[in-house]
Amino acid sequence: MEMPEVISSEEALEEALATPYPELVEMMRRLDGDILILGVAGKMGPSLAHLAFNACKQAGVRKRIIGVSRFSDEAQRENLERLGIETIVCDLLNAEQVESLPKVKNVVFMVGRKFGVVGSESLTWTTNTAAPANVARSFWQSRIVAFSTGCVYALVSAATGGSVETDAPAPIGEYACSCLERERIFQQCSEQYGTPVLLFRLNYAIDLRYGVLVDIAQDVYAGRPVDITVDVVNVIWQGDANNRALLCLEHTSSPAAILNVTGPEILSARSVAEQFVRIFRKDVKYAGVSSGVAYLSNPARSVELFGPPRVSAQQLIEWVADWVRRGGKTLGKPTHFQVTDGQFLTQTT
Repeated sequence: MEMPEVISSEEALEEALATPYPELVEMMRRLDGDILILGVAGKMGPSLAHLAFNACKQAGVRKRIIGVSRFSDEAQRENLERLGIETIVCDLLNAEQVESLPKVKNVVFMVGRKFGVVGSESLTWTTNTAAPANVARSFWQSRIVAFSTGCVYALVSAATGGSVETDAPAPIGEYACSCLERERIFQQCSEQYGTPVLLFRLNYAIDLRYGVLVDIAQDVYAGRPVDITVDVVNVIWQGDANNRALLCLEHTSSPAAILNVTGPEILSARSVAEQFVRIFRKDVKYAGVSSGVAYLSNPARSVELFGPPRVSAQQLIEWVADWVRRGGKTLGKPTHFQVTDGQFLTQTT
């Protein structure tokens, strides 16, 4: 699995994101049943669906890859269908609509709400709890990989090496608490019905159009101060994260399994900014005072299962620098990784 030195266009980016690991191709030959992706219209969903389709194609097997969303953007739905992915319009907050979905054997749950938490807490809780409850009730006979977040852990220092799966949750703020409740719903389903579940605790996926590294690179390039309130971070290439999510269908269990998914490196925000300074030949200013803690996850278990990510943090820094310097498209969705009080503000565009 060879990655390019640079990614020069959105088409090349989509191709890289949808490149399956050889072991994912092999898994598709073994895996029984079709795949339903709930929340496919989010940041990671389209590339995960495309990845699943490509892995099946390379494996020489026929599976229905079905993407489910409200699809407020009809063009996105049309693009998925052009790629060979079936689409279904469904409001996952509507129990009757969820119950009407095809009962396939493999489910990837990607639904969640983070940005805009302040002032809309009720919608955040509803999205992050009611949708999982509807899905758990309707798909108790399926395997479920449910996306979650490292924000359910406590903030820790870099010296700890990051939180591990056996650490007790210690969520801060309404978003993190609602995410823990989402996990509890799937855990209860797994315990009550024997549903095989894996909670996929992801920390900071990177697509060149968004992510922590993009946030820092854009600040340096534009001459804005780089906030170092949180001065360490984990990241992982979105293609690596999506490959791992699909591979996790073979690692679901009852009681529910938990897996941290991120890169093994703990990056210094200041050091990353200095690399962008050298590449862009810009000056940099810093804002804030280091809190000494961050949302850091230890991915040792996932590395043991799947090997290290195929794209290193250094490669990601170089890709992001080239992308930002050339004016590549971004989503205008900052990660707010600097937040330590759980109060995530509405994203800017």
